[in-house]
Amino acid sequence: MIEFIAQNMAPIMFASLIIFLLIGYPVAFSLAANGLLFFFIGVLVSPYSGGSINLAWPLLHALPDNFYGTRVMSNDTLLAIPFFTFMGIVLERSGMAEDLLDTIGQLFGPIRGGLAYAVIFVGALLAATTGVVAASVIAMGLISLPIMLRYGYDRRVASGVIAASGTLAQIIPPSLVLIVLADQLGRSVGDMYAGALIPGIVLTGIYMLYILIISIVRPNSMPALPLEARTLGRGVLSLIVALLVTGAISYGAYRYLAPTQGDNADILGFAVGVIVIYVAAIVDQRLRINMMSKLAQQVVIVLIPPLALIFLVLGTIFLGIATPTEGGAMGSVGALIMAAAKGRLSLDVVKQALASTTRLSSFVLFILIGARVFSLTFYGVNGHIWVEHLLISLPGGETGFLIGVNILVFVLAFFLDFFELAFIIVPLLAPAADKLGIDLIWFGVLLGVNMQTSFMHPPFGFALFYLRSVAARVPYLDRITGKQIAPVSTGQIYWGAVPFVCIQVIMIGLTIAFPQMVMRYKGAAVEPSTIDLKLPDMPSLSPLGTPPTNNGAAPANGGAPDLSQPPSFGEAPAKPAAPAPDLSQPPKFN
Repeated sequence: MIEFIAQNMAPIMFASLIIFLLIGYPVAFSLAANGLLFFFIGVLVSPYSGGSINLAWPLLHALPDNFYGTRVMSNDTLLAIPFFTFMGIVLERSGMAEDLLDTIGQLFGPIRGGLAYAVIFVGALLAATTGVVAASVIAMGLISLPIMLRYGYDRRVASGVIAASGTLAQIIPPSLVLIVLADQLGRSVGDMYAGALIPGIVLTGIYMLYILIISIVRPNSMPALPLEARTLGRGVLSLIVALLVTGAISYGAYRYLAPTQGDNADILGFAVGVIVIYVAAIVDQRLRINMMSKLAQQVVIVLIPPLALIFLVLGTIFLGIATPTEGGAMGSVGALIMAAAKGRLSLDVVKQALASTTRLSSFVLFILIGARVFSLTFYGVNGHIWVEHLLISLPGGETGFLIGVNILVFVLAFFLDFFELAFIIVPLLAPAADKLGIDLIWFGVLLGVNMQTSFMHPPFGFALFYLRSVAARVPYLDRITGKQIAPVSTGQIYWGAVPFVCIQVIMIGLTIAFPQMVMRYKGAAVEPSTIDLKLPDMPSLSPLGTPPTNNGAAPANGGAPDLSQPPSFGEAPAKPAAPAPDLSQPPKFN
């Protein structure tokens, strides 16, 4: 019995961890307790393991190095998490989500399903600025859900759209989970962001396609906004003209700057066009010139600041100007400036943002510490080799491995949060993926899309919990129409999430089928045959041992000097001979 336990310590340890988690113990403490418990057991039974357990008491001395080394306390990559968390919470408190939802809702309002399109569009923008799922879901649940219910949206559709669009913060940079995945896979956060950008945009497009199909199949489930609700009036043509003018100004600035700025001319030209139209909209609104429609003014004034913040954060990272940590720091400063410009920056807002940031950062830190304790023992019992052999031996090779891993992560996402999956499961999967020749950036993005379902899985999806916390539980009177609105049930929230979970599963398949969506992070492939190497002209060298041609001087025809003789530096000027000393007299020292 002892031999069986000793030789199967790795699967027993992993199974006991799952049991601890299912019972409900906190993840960080389950990891640490499980690691220490099996460390003691492993030391005792190691003589019966046949060499498969490499544990000894002095190995515990490695724990402080693990805690204070580059994997936990000194990890510069994870330093980006508190910055992006702080930025997202400040932006959520600044009212940016409310302004965006109101403006984009007015823009899409005349079409059927317009509010749903607005929620998805704003969800993508919030994902690209905040990177925090909780902030996005709660903000849109508080703001857009009452409006959607007011104008007759189906409760399941409204709930599913809000929860799903909030989870876009999981895959669209600057996502927190992408930072953790990059750290656990040992890859660059910038590469992970670049690889996840296109899949995030594609997933947003599929969400909108689903809304389009539902608006055609079930038109009564998402009616257009009534005319009296469109307070910004008409003015789409004015907005189109403003966009055309912006494009013309940007192109002119690009042509002007191209000779001096080179590759940066297009970005600078676009920035000039955006600044000009933004200043024009503000002046038009303040002075009431009415050059632009009210709708066009509002869209320009509301959209450009978050887009500028996105460029400040992601643009500088993609261009290689800033690291993710530096980009997060700049984003935090930008969020404070935006909140101050709206007059919503106060000491209370900063305190709330700091408190939430500290809680989330501590949560991540303790899970990571527990994971280091667990991995110390798990690697000591050769658990990584057991997992690697188990995964590589799956039928189907690389395809079978990808299918098996995605099914495993999908099932575990019912019970585990994405941080827990990233810290526990990903370090076990990465070596096997690397051994099969799978690009780890692509593998990380694929896992990120899969882990996104952990927020949407009924009944444990965190996005569903966030929405449940802000959705009406009892009937209430609408403050605009005065009508009584029925509450949203938990079952409606769960059923509304199911189609979007299916869409996320489809997105996993698309990421596997079209890996170039992610692999574009490497840039265009270089054809070796087109590379032309040119070496500078050099004088030809004669074979060694050739006799000198001009007594050590530099050869006139480029021949090699005679290396068998000492070098000659030419005739030195003659020095006058010193007079011989008179030895018959005593020496003088003055």
